[in-house]
Amino acid sequence: MKNNTVEKIILGIDPGTRITGYGIIRISQQKPELLQYGVIHLEKYTNYLIRLQKLLERILQIITDYQPHEMAIESPFYGENVQSMLKLGRAQGVVMSVAFMQNIPIVEYAPKKIKQTITGNGNASKEQVSKMITQAFQFQIEKNTLLDATDALAVALCHFYAKGISKRQSKSWENFVSENPDRIL
Repeated sequence: MKNNTVEKIILGIDPGTRITGYGIIRISQQKPELLQYGVIHLEKYTNYLIRLQKLLERILQIITDYQPHEMAIESPFYGENVQSMLKLGRAQGVVMSVAFMQNIPIVEYAPKKIKQTITGNGNASKEQVSKMITQAFQFQIEKNTLLDATDALAVALCHFYAKGISKRQSKSWENFVSENPDRIL
């Protein structure tokens, strides 16, 4: 690397049993840069064990392709449906197991923490998170792209800020952008 710049690649994951979002960012000269984002569609598989197997295979491929240094994953929120929580926990466990097997450190973030960090509002909607992410990385989201992909990018960006790279975590992302236009790609 030039000028002793530490480059880091962060893989953000929004786990799910039907759709899992992923987002990959590179940190170069303390600036986040979008590398890739997308979703893993699992709903076409009727057997949940096959879904988990396909999830494992796809996460392993993403890790192989991008060689992330760290993984940030959204922790499950607690709902009333125990079966949904169990299924989500299995998906999260599969994703984490792949990272463990590749010696990639994992950090979990609560949904409210991610929303608070990205939008300044812990109760923000998926659409608000998506808007902030597309503004931060200056890209237009494709019409058919599911919000799970931008949620995963939000997890990765939340991790970037939580690691102390930016000392402006307590302010909203909008304030940070307006005060630091040169730091946004």
